[in-house]
Amino acid sequence: MEQIVFVETGMGVDVHGQNVTKAAVRAVKDAIHTNSMPGIKNFLPGQSLDNMVVNIRLAVPADADQLDVKQIEEAIPYGTKTVEIVDGGMLTTSGIVLEEKEDRNDLMYIVNASVEVGY
Repeated sequence: MEQIVFVETGMGVDVHGQNVTKAAVRAVKDAIHTNSMPGIKNFLPGQSLDNMVVNIRLAVPADADQLDVKQIEEAIPYGTKTVEIVDGGMLTTSGIVLEEKEDRNDLMYIVNASVEVGY
């Protein structure tokens, strides 16, 4: 990325089901869904959202090999996307195993996201 214009962070949790992709998508949406970038086109080459570059960095506590990167990229509506996975996040107890929620154990998956937007 030549120039970062915007950086936002978020957190996502999957309380039951141990689905790291669900937690990651929630983290990305948490990062972007409370923001508006009305002037972003003015910074982009050709003033086009197609020229936006979005770098997504996810701190994942476990099961990184289970991440569905396509679902994560789909959480971002515009631009060319890259996804980087780093160690981090958190596993902690939910305090209960709910078979009807497809729990394999009592762990909650917590993923942190950093979303960089630029060109």
